[in-house]
Amino acid sequence: MFKITGTVKVVNSTVQVSEKFSKREFVLTDNSGPYEQHISFQATQDKCAMLDNVSVGEQIEVSFNLKGREWTSPQGEVKYFNTIEAWRIEKAGQGQGIPQGGPAAMALDPIPAPAATGITSEDDDDLPF
Repeated sequence: MFKITGTVKVVNSTVQVSEKFSKREFVLTDNSGPYEQHISFQATQDKCAMLDNVSVGEQIEVSFNLKGREWTSPQGEVKYFNTIEAWRIEKAGQGQGIPQGGPAAMALDPIPAPAATGITSEDDDDLPF
């Protein structure tokens, strides 16, 4: 799972790809790095409705998964495709989001502080084994 905060640049309509599959694409502008990035996301199935209340120019936080697949053409050529699939959208500031310093400022594996147990170092010698 990944998260990014940015400005909505484009919100497309839902497209019914097949009888059982629908998708909706949108573009988010990310200004956290030295260069502006325009990142294309897609929402699928019931997640398409998440974009109903999203407006161009609005700051949002997107939770997403990266998906990749392999495809072999009829000529035998193998190609690879990536999809950035959004599964949650929140107005900026409502979630915990990415810190001001960008993803590099995130503590990905925080070490929890030791819990107070009430055991002193003298008690450590009285272990039953």
